Amino acid sequence: MIEAALASGASISSPVAVVVAHPDDETLGLGARLAHLRDFKLIHLTDGAPRDMRDAQREGFSDRDEYAAARKHELERALHALHAQPRERIGYECVDQETAERLVAVAQRLCDDLADARIVITHAYEHGHPDHDTCAFTVHAACALLRRIQRAAPAIVEFPSYHLRDGEWVAGEFWADAERPERTALLDARERRDKARAIACFRTQRQTLSAFPLDRERYRTAPAYDFCQPAPPRHAFYDTLGWRINAARWRQYAAEALHGLRLTGAL
Repeated sequence: MIEAALASGASISSPVAVVVAHPDDETLGLGARLAHLRDFKLIHLTDGAPRDMRDAQREGFSDRDEYAAARKHELERALHALHAQPRERIGYECVDQETAERLVAVAQRLCDDLADARIVITHAYEHGHPDHDTCAFTVHAACALLRRIQRAAPAIVEFPSYHLRDGEWVAGEFWADAERPERTALLDARERRDKARAIACFRTQRQTLSAFPLDRERYRTAPAYDFCQPAPPRHAFYDTLGWRINAARWRQYAAEALHGLRLTGAL
């Protein structure tokens, strides 16, 4: 099982696609294991720069493109700190917080980009960030599209980002599911040091990233999700942020995308 290999730190030679929402998500989710992926492509759905500029201005940027370029540079430095060498890096260049408006197009593009992968690693559906939910949806949808045309679809492995639990923000832990066992990688001193260095590269995100654990990473086989229903943690963290997208609207986009893709039921 791929989760066991990730947890143990074994080398993984099968073709892997890592699909994440923003520059830094790959580092938080499986940064300690990226160097063990011998044949992987890294796909980012967004450039990490929201349109509203609140995050950018807080970090001293007055231009969204400059902020996006800074986040790209941070990613390059972090990958170097992690000794990660993707054979391909692909950016879909969606605007941060707006991927829900492009679910069909992203799923169709991913169908092509995942066709040569045997494993895809992505976010759990947890209503922490709308772009994380989009990653989960579009990966599951792309795999369903591959199966529909009788192509081999990669196995989906997920990692946690953050969600609400009893009203509290929880980072780096899955929502509980007794039927979906997780594997935990306990990082040794060198791995913790490298991951800390990588996280430090994301200076524009330091406030959020400081809450993530450095001593462990968690992975599990993704369940079938009904994306028209609330994520398993139920309450959405991003509903508390006053963004233009909320969880109810995100699920409406998901229902429309399932119809447009001619997919129904759990993915």
